[in-house]
Amino acid sequence: MSCIRFNTPAQLRQLDELRGDKSKRDQSIAQFLSPVITESKILRIRAMAKDKNPKIRESAALGYHTPEDVMWDLAKDKNEGVRVCVARNESTPCDILRHLGTDKSEQVRSWVAVNFFVPDDVMTLLASDKSETVRKLVGWKASLAQEALVNA
Repeated sequence: MSCIRFNTPAQLRQLDELRGDKSKRDQSIAQFLSPVITESKILRIRAMAKDKNPKIRESAALGYHTPEDVMWDLAKDKNEGVRVCVARNESTPCDILRHLGTDKSEQVRSWVAVNFFVPDDVMTLLASDKSETVRKLVGWKASLAQEALVNA
């Protein structure tokens, strides 16, 4: 295993900028910002979304910066695993989660049910899903929300 880290030019520039900012010296490294998303990054995501390998399309579906039109295409992918990844992604737009809430796959609907950002109307729909697993996940998520209210 290699312990060598290769920083991109953008990361090196950002490190240089932060090094001179005394107000940031006490901040955690976890707060270090990633480089700005460039057009070339978006083009790579678009290319990944069209790859013949479903695992590559899954990677595109899990991306936080995947454009909405690409996410729609991935939400309609014939491969269940790709649609699961769209449902898992917390940056998936609500309308796409709404679409996936009626997916033929129990796995996809299950992931929609546990997505933190799923709209209430979709949760209501999933609460009466034909799948017991999906209904149980809806109940579990509701119990977590109730617990959070009680403990607040």
